[in-house]
Amino acid sequence: MGEDVCMLFNSMEFLIFFPVVVVLYYLIPGRGRHLWLLAASYYFYMCWNVKYALLILFSTVVTYAGGIIMERVRERRGRKLVTAAGILLSLGVLFYFKYVDFAMNLLVLAFRAVHIQLRPVAFDVLLPVGISFYTFQSMGYLIDVYRGEIYAERNFFRYALFVSFFPQLVAGPIERSGSLLKQLAGVHKFSFDRAREGLLLMLWGFFLKIVLADRIAIFVDTVYGDGVTYPGWYLIVATALFAFQIYCDFYGYSVIAMGAALILGIRLMENFDAPYLAGSVAGFWRRWHISLTSWFRDYLYIPLGGSRRGRLRKYMNRMIVFMASGFWHGARLSFAVWGLLNGAYQVIGELLEPLRAKAARILGLNRNSLGHRLAGAAGTFVLVDISWIFFRAEGLRTALGLIRQMLTGHNPWILMDGSLYQCGLDEKNFRLMIYSLFVLLFADICKWKGIRIREVIARQDFWFRCLVVVGAVCVILTFGVWGPGYREAGFIYFQF
Repeated sequence: MGEDVCMLFNSMEFLIFFPVVVVLYYLIPGRGRHLWLLAASYYFYMCWNVKYALLILFSTVVTYAGGIIMERVRERRGRKLVTAAGILLSLGVLFYFKYVDFAMNLLVLAFRAVHIQLRPVAFDVLLPVGISFYTFQSMGYLIDVYRGEIYAERNFFRYALFVSFFPQLVAGPIERSGSLLKQLAGVHKFSFDRAREGLLLMLWGFFLKIVLADRIAIFVDTVYGDGVTYPGWYLIVATALFAFQIYCDFYGYSVIAMGAALILGIRLMENFDAPYLAGSVAGFWRRWHISLTSWFRDYLYIPLGGSRRGRLRKYMNRMIVFMASGFWHGARLSFAVWGLLNGAYQVIGELLEPLRAKAARILGLNRNSLGHRLAGAAGTFVLVDISWIFFRAEGLRTALGLIRQMLTGHNPWILMDGSLYQCGLDEKNFRLMIYSLFVLLFADICKWKGIRIREVIARQDFWFRCLVVVGAVCVILTFGVWGPGYREAGFIYFQF
């Protein structure tokens, strides 16, 4: 993806664009609002690259036409052919822009293995931002129509808005047609309560992105950018922090998207649910990137047979799903390893579960105790964090090199002697990062226990609510990563 991107949520352009969209949206009468939102969504997307609009329009036309045709075709075989054609066309575009160079390189290696020299063709295409997200969302609609779970939308403009709705267009959550499309069919009146809740969500998202993720990124980029200078425990600390960087970055985007949509009267699905508090890798994946995980479950894992065809087939299906998830993120073997590693964690965890239960009985351990749950969460974090190395590294060889440098660099004293303050963040900013992580931990614990902080704030009097909003804005402006030479950082998942 190119560097000349614009209209980031954390950009001045968006802070001007969004209020204008909201005001005009509620001033325009009736169903003309959908046309306004559609125009705003395409403008938002074309700010990245005008040509991108042709791709999203192609995906929209193909899946819209597929739904209409399926409604008229009664034979099951004909409906299958229409669905398959729509999916293949959508995946064909995705393959060309995201995987063609990778496939060509694999082909060259395969021919080289049999001593045939093949000159690779460099396509050098620019990856359109968010193409994986809107492609999967539109394919999900087509499959839902085939299954009879949603009607075929006849209003082309409304369907085009479903595919291009700007708050969640470039990085999700990947919405289901049964939720978002039906909401877009209604006319929403302005609600002060929804606007207040949406604003609080957006402020929380800006805190996660600007105060936490962008600050952590400075440390992580410094260390990962020079593993020779920063071996051993530098890399271990940076890897642990990257787990929080990607969480705050992607969670921050999702929360801002939810807040912006809510102000417009649309409720998007929760994409994260305190994943690092999970006691197992399987639990982590039920709480991380929920929209993508559930998409693969419903549209790939279950059609493959799920867990209905025996244990061996279940494990194979799970590994296929996680390998597909890895490649969904990008055309690199390191992404595939990341996915397979997370799938293997779950398979091994399930196989070892009887042994763990037996050991707990023999040792008299209470698996529901706080200590046991904390140990499970810590172990899960370590396993997931190891897999993040393959996600963060620029390739498989780089990832393996980083692991080797972690294991061979014996310098634990850097944790105590202030050396960590020389990795892009001075002592003040490093401590601020740690304090902010405790704020995140507190919020996640509240979420885990079912305490909705927004509802607690909403029950307070007007002046307290105003104080919370003003205080949050001041914290973001004061402690966010701003200053001379600052350029708003793109969200990590925009590259997918």
